[in-house]
Amino acid sequence: MSSETRPANGDTRTFLGAIIRNPFELGAIAPSSKAVARLAASVVPVTHGAVVVELGAGGGVISDAIRERLPPGGRQLAVELNDDMVRHLRRSRPWLEVIADDAGDLEKLLGRAGVTRVDAIISSLPWTLFDEQRQKHILDGVSAALALGGRFSTVITLSAMPSRRFRRFRGLLNHTFATVGTMGPVWLNVPPALVFTASRSHSDHGE
Repeated sequence: MSSETRPANGDTRTFLGAIIRNPFELGAIAPSSKAVARLAASVVPVTHGAVVVELGAGGGVISDAIRERLPPGGRQLAVELNDDMVRHLRRSRPWLEVIADDAGDLEKLLGRAGVTRVDAIISSLPWTLFDEQRQKHILDGVSAALALGGRFSTVITLSAMPSRRFRRFRGLLNHTFATVGTMGPVWLNVPPALVFTASRSHSDHGE
């Protein structure tokens, strides 16, 4: 791991402090484990010049996993709404392009950043805190931003899966993307988690 990456305990302290101040904005009780981060980052292509966007970067654990996989010449952006997390990411990971805004405005944010093609989008957003309309709005934005053949991954804790909002989210994944799969579970994550993956087919023209 790069020497520019800060120790994980600093990420955890910052993350927990942000949860105490605004528990409904982060929607998690702890940062993702490195094992979950590696699974989520496995959708990052290894082609030169790949563009990867992270939604809800939090303390930066998944950001580090993305960076380790991203090939030279790639571009890595992170959209994060929580002010504490934005400051932490900018301080601890100066190589990361942090966009302090709402993932629901993805198309506008990428336009401002001069991004015209995204090869992979990785999310730690708290989907079960969102109503169905917001879930659909964000997923539509993800699908529209991805290049043909682009891939999406998102972390879902097992504790969230019995909820009605998760079932609605799962249905929206199937409706929005050509293929949907799962990786995991990772039992040592707190709480245990799966990574859902989805992709646009090469015949999908964003309809």
